[in-house]
Amino acid sequence: MRALFVLFVCSLIALAAQAQRVAFINPGLHDETYWVTAGEAMQQAARSLGQNFEQQFAERDPEQALRIARELAARPAGRRPDYVVLVNEKGTLVEASRILAGAGIKTFAAFSGLLPQERPAWSPRQGLPLLIGSLEPRAEDAGYLTARALIAQGRRMRLQGADGKLHLLAISGDRSTPVSIARTEGMRRAVAEQPDVVLDRVAFGDWRKDLAAELASELLAAYPEARLLWAGSDQMAFGAMQVARSHQLEPGRQMLFSAINTSPEAMQARIKGELSALAGGHFLCGAWALVMIHDHHRGHDFSDLGLMQQHGMFTLFSAQDAERFLARHGKGLSGLDFRRYSRVLNPGLTRYTFDARVLLR
Repeated sequence: MRALFVLFVCSLIALAAQAQRVAFINPGLHDETYWVTAGEAMQQAARSLGQNFEQQFAERDPEQALRIARELAARPAGRRPDYVVLVNEKGTLVEASRILAGAGIKTFAAFSGLLPQERPAWSPRQGLPLLIGSLEPRAEDAGYLTARALIAQGRRMRLQGADGKLHLLAISGDRSTPVSIARTEGMRRAVAEQPDVVLDRVAFGDWRKDLAAELASELLAAYPEARLLWAGSDQMAFGAMQVARSHQLEPGRQMLFSAINTSPEAMQARIKGELSALAGGHFLCGAWALVMIHDHHRGHDFSDLGLMQQHGMFTLFSAQDAERFLARHGKGLSGLDFRRYSRVLNPGLTRYTFDARVLLR
């Protein structure tokens, strides 16, 4: 019996030694709801999958993201992560991946991957040999779904201008991040489908509430007939709402707003009707990236499905959905088990099914 016990303990030690070490260079602020939640989902996934996980926040500073990459690469071999999850925030992906490759560290891009112009020279496993792949939410879906729902609500409430058309303003994130570009393209596609909608102007709020408020003040002065405002994130929507109220335009009544993200503040605004359209669920992208890394590390490569994958991770939240989400996840994501998505742990799976509706089940 003692020999069996010793063998059991040795097996546990061996398994612990083999645990994948994964680091995440989080591009957001340490108190930024979306990126904090994304990191929490990754921590929960790592616990489910038996991975050792760490993250460091770059505080929206691309130079800081590269400094973190250098620090990870400079660690002694025994303390280096096996994989580092990167986000192509402000074009940092290629350089960070090259820095980490110099130390033999594999990388994986999540949330936003290579830009189209980067792909010919820096494709996964070729131009960047240790960049094993990427997983992105289909960001265009978020822009399209929210804009379409916003327009439909504006039409129901008859918020047309004197010319009989609905006038829409847009505050996007930034000009260079793939996610921002794709969300904006989705919004434009929804507008182009509706001949009675005019996109008066697109401004760039750099994901900031304060800058969005400044822009909204300028936009409402320049386009007084606009009664729809599409925003690329919840915080930018909230900044614009503040200005609308100062113009005696009550959100959800005299002026309609859309947003993207699943912060508690956004959910409450959807419940109250201050947000007329809300999409989210994509914060799970990093957690699902850990599922793919787990399987790759265990010898089940995802290359048969493609090295650069996009999945439809966004869902529209009704007011009832928002209430359900807060009831189930308002105090954390501890109830989510990511083992069900692994092809190693579920040999019958032929593909990955990353569906944000799992948050409401």
